Amino acid sequence: MDRLIIATRESKLAMWQAEHIQARLKEAHPKLDVVINSMTSKGDQILDTPLAKIGGKGLFTKELETSMLAGESHIAVHSLKDVPMEFPEGLKLSVITKRHDPRDALLSQKYSSIEELPQKAVVGTTSLRRRMQILKIRPDLTIKNLRGNVNTRIRKLKDGEYDAIILASSGIKRLGLQEEVKYFTPISEELMIPAMGQAALGIEIVDTPELEKIISVLKDEDATVETTIEREFVRVLEGGCQVPIGINAKIDGDSVNIQALVGLPDGEEIIYEKLTCKKDEYTTKGEELAKLFIERGAKELLEKAEHIAMTEVF
Repeated sequence: MDRLIIATRESKLAMWQAEHIQARLKEAHPKLDVVINSMTSKGDQILDTPLAKIGGKGLFTKELETSMLAGESHIAVHSLKDVPMEFPEGLKLSVITKRHDPRDALLSQKYSSIEELPQKAVVGTTSLRRRMQILKIRPDLTIKNLRGNVNTRIRKLKDGEYDAIILASSGIKRLGLQEEVKYFTPISEELMIPAMGQAALGIEIVDTPELEKIISVLKDEDATVETTIEREFVRVLEGGCQVPIGINAKIDGDSVNIQALVGLPDGEEIIYEKLTCKKDEYTTKGEELAKLFIERGAKELLEKAEHIAMTEVF
């Protein structure tokens, strides 16, 4: 192969991610011509409706997959948290790259922490996971839906539509936007459990041995261990973006510390578990943890959460 084409969305963060992978591949394969094919996904086009009502996070990957299946692109760069569990025939998730800061962050022009927010302050997020955990901490707050790319969301904050917004720390740091607001405060994983795969990139490819070999230089072993646990947990629970699920696995030496929760969007009913396993047991622990949640009633709770999300939240 002389030329490799990367499919990506056109948002600033998606382009940063694609260009980052482009640079790494050029460094590893100097003779390979690596180019970017950018496009607008349906998820980027429909900004006035919550994702859960228009098809979920798969809306950010569908156009890219269509491009690969049509032979117009060879690989796609995704934020791993946006990657569905199932892939079209002929495509596969090949590599997980090095993970950055997986925490969520509070952005505000007036307040430096969740605790500082005044009674009934307006907090922007469309994530049911974030909504659930914010209301668990501060049930007095007002949660208002927030769509758009990172820059649009920050502009809405600065325009006074929100007292604070919650975004992924990694996206803000990758785009160098920490100074765009007065307060940028990462939230500890103990206070707010991140989304599955948050802060890692997933490389989806046309399933061929040649592409698999080319892309293999991007694989990060630690990120693979952590996110495999997280994705298996969500897969077994059959949880899409329309239900509140948080799962975070973190390597500590030869062990992995895992914590997870599922619950209702208002934070009033939550199932939480944490466990530690050996690093070499990672392939089974996500499923084991999900089955423990199911025994505690997680499936029924998630069904209830989905109904509430569709009829009351949005």
